[in-house]
Amino acid sequence: MLDQISAKPHERLAQILAPEMQAVNGLIRDRMASKHAPRIPEVTAYLVEAGGKRLRPMLTLAAAKLCGYEGPYHIHLASTVEFIHTATLLHDDVVDESALRRGRKTANLLWDNKSSVLVGDYLFARSFQLMTETGNLRVLRILSDAAATIAEGEVLQLTAAQDLKTTEEIYLQVVRGKTAALFSAATEVGGVIAGRPEEEVRALFEYGDALGIAFQIVDDLLDYWGSDATGKNVGDDFRERKLTLPLIKAHARAGEEERAFWKRVIEKGDQRDGDLDRALELLNRHGALDETRSEALAWAGRAKAAMLTFPQSELRDLLIELNDYVVARVS
Repeated sequence: MLDQISAKPHERLAQILAPEMQAVNGLIRDRMASKHAPRIPEVTAYLVEAGGKRLRPMLTLAAAKLCGYEGPYHIHLASTVEFIHTATLLHDDVVDESALRRGRKTANLLWDNKSSVLVGDYLFARSFQLMTETGNLRVLRILSDAAATIAEGEVLQLTAAQDLKTTEEIYLQVVRGKTAALFSAATEVGGVIAGRPEEEVRALFEYGDALGIAFQIVDDLLDYWGSDATGKNVGDDFRERKLTLPLIKAHARAGEEERAFWKRVIEKGDQRDGDLDRALELLNRHGALDETRSEALAWAGRAKAAMLTFPQSELRDLLIELNDYVVARVS
């Protein structure tokens, strides 16, 4: 067993929720089966078994447990969240033309784009079936709204990612779509299924929303600071011409010559030797990295404040610690 002191927050959360996660994994295996299309369980099993923290379904289970829920449907909801997440990964790898995820070949590379898209569609459909089995219309609305927000965010990112007119407000919309929407839905439905008061349900939403935003901002920041935690090399986003928050801030403060540089490397994709070093110099000159770090910490503070709505308990404190861990990489 992992040492309780040295284990990371998500690892300790996995220990506490081990019986529930076992049930979630069983339900996922059952529902990803298909009598008529063996390609579906082949592709899904490959992706589900690739590893990962399973953070999103654990957030649903933790929220329900925090709220004292004793029924069976938190398992359905956690499985729903994981199915939605897995479907988006399948679609994202096709859109991004990715070859690797978590160090393994992507499904679209091993099979093909058509299989990835259609199996992703199947998982979305399965997720809606699971939602309806709870018999809770509000839960269905929250998770279906999240699915729509995710899709909207992905389409927005297509037009915003390499457009230097993209503002911080648009960036936040993209982040809410690609990351925070599923985090906030995952936590909010835990309170709803438990029938908790609106103040607590709102606090769970705000915790997930702020945690997801902090999570994504940190990930974008570490692309320029460097960390093994992201599984990326320094400058991957720059090479892929992704306009993330640090670049948006630096471009907003740039002079004419600097704006020409950003236009060449991001909008036109004309990147040359030394351009990454030049980009890093400009990001530091304008304080873009430090300011991005401050925003990540501010969102983490919002998440902590939301969780303090609940009385002290081991689980509440662990969720606060998880939030702190997300931003510890840049604090």
